[in-house]
Amino acid sequence: MGELPRGLTVRRDAGLYGYERALRRVGIEPVAGVDEAGRGACAGPLVAAAVILPRGRAGVVPGLADSKLLTERARERCYHEVLRRAVAWSVVVVEAGECDRLGMHVANVEALRRAVALLDVRPAYALTDGFPVDGLEVPGLAIWKGDRVAACIAAASVLAKVSRDRIMTELDARYPAYDFRTHKGYVTDVHNAALADHGPCAEHRMRFVNVRRAAGLEPAGAVHNEGR
Repeated sequence: MGELPRGLTVRRDAGLYGYERALRRVGIEPVAGVDEAGRGACAGPLVAAAVILPRGRAGVVPGLADSKLLTERARERCYHEVLRRAVAWSVVVVEAGECDRLGMHVANVEALRRAVALLDVRPAYALTDGFPVDGLEVPGLAIWKGDRVAACIAAASVLAKVSRDRIMTELDARYPAYDFRTHKGYVTDVHNAALADHGPCAEHRMRFVNVRRAAGLEPAGAVHNEGR
């Protein structure tokens, strides 16, 4: 997984739907976009999504963009539009404990594979954000910052982000001391202060150094990224 079909090129100014259009011109469809949310968070689940958009105007989602560039309200609008328009879509949730057991990269790759496998329509090609994903059982291409240049990846990023944000808001009600609603489980000064005061809860990922430090398993000077 890693190259466009022989002889196929996509112009830089082709727009958000350029990859799908180019692949369809050579008879490759349907095309699935795959992305995840929460890989860098130290609490909460990892969420992956896959989306197949229809061809033509039906597949043009108003306001669609990389979920990180959209406001919360705009993401919600795009989320509902993607669900309404998609030929097929799926969302996969990997709980924090499973992320710890597998390690973040393995958990991420497995979630992306599962998202593609769960699609009701089998894609002929898959576009992934950032890095290649082996084992998708279909050919595909990894695109740097793909959620900004390929519509189906952007759509998947919206489904993954909105789904995960909703989960973190629900977890905020269960664990109000950590303010999950605000930072969504990512590493912030507020989150680290809550960890220092209360220690980790069941939704924290123990592979992250700041979480282990709060649990008394790491020295105070360790940096806050995923550990061993």
